[in-house]
Amino acid sequence: MDEKRPPGDYYAREPQRRTQWSKYWAIIPLVLICFILWSEAKLSRPLPRSARNYIQYDGEHIRWAPCGSLEDISLECSSIDVPMDQFSTDNPENKTFNIPLIRMRGREATQNLLLNPGGPGAGGFDLMYRRGKQLKALVGEGVHLLSFDPRGVNSSTPLASCYPDDRTRRELAPVRTQDVFNDSPEVYAWTQNFIRACSDTMGEYAKYINTPQIAADMNSILDALGQEDMAYWGFSYGSLLGQTYAGLFPERSRRIIIDGVINQFQWYEGIYEAEAFVDADTVLDGFFETCIKEGVGRCSLAALAKSKEELREIVLSNIEKLKKQPISVYIDNSAYGLLDYEKIWYNGVYPALLKPQTWATLADNLHRFIEGNATDAFLAYGGESTWEMRHESNEFITLNDGLTGPEYWPQDRKSLLDKIVPFYNRSLFGASQSKIYYMKQQWTLPRTHPYLPRKGIKTAHPLLILSTTYDPVCPLRAARSANEAFEDSKIVEVQAYGHCSVAVTSACLDRHLREFLYEGKLPQSYTKCNIDSPYFVKMEESGHVSAHGNFDNPYG
Repeated sequence: MDEKRPPGDYYAREPQRRTQWSKYWAIIPLVLICFILWSEAKLSRPLPRSARNYIQYDGEHIRWAPCGSLEDISLECSSIDVPMDQFSTDNPENKTFNIPLIRMRGREATQNLLLNPGGPGAGGFDLMYRRGKQLKALVGEGVHLLSFDPRGVNSSTPLASCYPDDRTRRELAPVRTQDVFNDSPEVYAWTQNFIRACSDTMGEYAKYINTPQIAADMNSILDALGQEDMAYWGFSYGSLLGQTYAGLFPERSRRIIIDGVINQFQWYEGIYEAEAFVDADTVLDGFFETCIKEGVGRCSLAALAKSKEELREIVLSNIEKLKKQPISVYIDNSAYGLLDYEKIWYNGVYPALLKPQTWATLADNLHRFIEGNATDAFLAYGGESTWEMRHESNEFITLNDGLTGPEYWPQDRKSLLDKIVPFYNRSLFGASQSKIYYMKQQWTLPRTHPYLPRKGIKTAHPLLILSTTYDPVCPLRAARSANEAFEDSKIVEVQAYGHCSVAVTSACLDRHLREFLYEGKLPQSYTKCNIDSPYFVKMEESGHVSAHGNFDNPYG
């Protein structure tokens, strides 16, 4: 647990294949994660330790080492140690977390722009390796892009874990959560052991893995860089981290961008994440409506109906049938299995709502499925989810941030179920949040952070707040709550479906982003931007869209 590493002397963990049990947990919005498709990147492997040449730049207090490249763009890595408890001067054993850093330098840059891709649990290394080049294209050469693995996440140490090793995780983590009522007794009992294992595995570190501590860690990063003012862009959960930072350290908050916004008041002080699915069903309707409008040439599903209502009924009724009778799919003796309701709904339909650039593919797979050929849908959605988190940082951060335990939650199973089922019924996707509420009910670690959201915060420079009109995870109304909390902040709304402003292409949005980063210029009032490309784009046409993929997935 207390292993130390010299700056730059580590390797980022690669995303791992994820076991079947965890796919439902993975789609929990805000807590997350969002099944985002990251573009493939050809990476150079990190240099052997013996071959590294350490660099220290003027004004900085850490050394950097080469750690791979994105085609012709070099990356450099370092790390810092931060106190286990950033808000206490009493740290008698000098316990620390090690925070790995990764940077893509800008040719004309003098400042670092810190990035967080979301989660909680998404790592900065995955973001930079998979999306760094596209982000650089958006922001230009005037800033260094710097991201990090937050405390407890990926390559940071100690790693947030509720299991002593991966083998134990594979053996003990599975729990059935598909049926809200029938699986409730098992989830309730399983959670009791899980909660104890989290505390036993992490020991004293456990209660300090939370968002306010991560926000304070970002100050330690700035200090190591010799940079006084915070420049930051956070996506989804990263928007919560940005709001928390600005609330704790308004005097250093000079270029804060929050994108795909979480309502911080509900996150820290609410029983439910009440806004999580507010617009999810609207985005689903938008998928059907846009399909009919764009026609068979772009959306193959349009061949099945003449109206969005008719198409919705056809698609949902066919998926609903899978609850009673899954479909057997056999390709060969090494590839076969079942396509059931949960797989196509939670691995296929819901993730696509986040990223409109995948709508054409979803439509093709659903069309073939409805016409009697389930092979493509099975190959896309029926197997194991693509990536595995080899840590429980998602759970630690979510539970340590919010309201947990008997003070806020009934302790018997039936009363809990009575409390949460009405919330599930607000959306077609509500039941995906099942397991987290059992954890909130039974979480025993004390809430140690000092942060309480408030309104009327005056930062060194006002925030830029970005959102789509209909975000299935982080609705526009949450962006408005942030606008009310931070004085003189401004919203730029991209008039589109999708998760975060970068889910679609918009030259208007790109212009506002750059003007804010380089000039501090904000729109004079609430601003709306149009998009520049259709929703239903075949993959072979989508090269210009891929730079605007989503940034909220720890799995890659």
